Amino acid sequence: MDFLDKPFKLPFSKGTVSVKYAIIHSIYWLLVTGFFIFEKKYLIYKASMPYFVACVTVRIVLLIIIAYLNLQYFLPQFLLKKRYFSYFAAVIVSVIGYLTMQSLFDFYLYGYVIGPMRNSDLTQALSYNFFSTLWYLGLMLALKLSLDWYEQQLTIQKITVEKLNAEVKFLRAQVNPHFLFNILNNLYALTLKKSELAPEVVLKLSEMMEYMLYDTTGEKVLLEKEVSYLKNYIELERLRFSGEVTIELIVNADLDRHLIAPFLLLPLVENAFKHGLSKQTKHSWLRIHITLEQSTLTAVFENTKPSSATNAAKGGIGLDNLRKRLQLLYPNKHHLELEDRKDTYIAKLIIEL
Repeated sequence: MDFLDKPFKLPFSKGTVSVKYAIIHSIYWLLVTGFFIFEKKYLIYKASMPYFVACVTVRIVLLIIIAYLNLQYFLPQFLLKKRYFSYFAAVIVSVIGYLTMQSLFDFYLYGYVIGPMRNSDLTQALSYNFFSTLWYLGLMLALKLSLDWYEQQLTIQKITVEKLNAEVKFLRAQVNPHFLFNILNNLYALTLKKSELAPEVVLKLSEMMEYMLYDTTGEKVLLEKEVSYLKNYIELERLRFSGEVTIELIVNADLDRHLIAPFLLLPLVENAFKHGLSKQTKHSWLRIHITLEQSTLTAVFENTKPSSATNAAKGGIGLDNLRKRLQLLYPNKHHLELEDRKDTYIAKLIIEL
């Protein structure tokens, strides 16, 4: 916990506030005290230093009492419970009490200690203290509301971030088992045929499982590992189609220094196989072109389209999850374009890493 956020017990109260709250209020009262010292410094010459100190002390102490009665008791007990009449009645009574004590002190100080002065009139003393009291109460209330609003915004921001992280983890949990399900189906098909390629599939599957279980525990992974995972997936799919399709992956980028959120590229490959190559194996093809310019990743996926397919470019759960994850992880820093042409599907993903 940050030092400024540590709880601080209030004197003469069971309540606690943060150290930051105590520091801000202390600075406020130091500024108010400094203002009164500057305003009343003439008392040093008109009366004496003890009366000057007494004047400033009485005023500050009374203001502190009425201010924290309002903040710590009247606000939570009345105003926040929508007992508006009780709140304003309590404030008025406390202001009257303050006015009575402060004005009597001023009347004594200016009327008898210093001598007859223009502002020794009790009415003028009441008027001055009434408006100055409302002014400082208003400042304290504004300070508290501002601090409360700031803390509320921090809390909302923290909750929002936690919610987004939880949603991202949920979406990833939805995606990963779907990938694994497809790969295990491919392996099952090869084992039924007793293919000699099965050990190679197991090896690639092992590499993919290592990536899924260990490399993707953080928020981001090396782009190089994400592309390597993509290559393994494509190789497994290539084995399943037994040379009936043409698959081309071109990578023109230096990948080892950049990071990316995991499992953002595979949904587009999966979509290409699910809605394209799997439904038309003869003369079908898939081309993937990945480039990286500075920190902008561009991945283009283009594949053949069966003549009977309609609206397949929209995809299903995989692409819906991809859109949500992109919005959560790269807000205003990505562009996903899906194009459904007569004979081909084209998906283009641009991410500012």
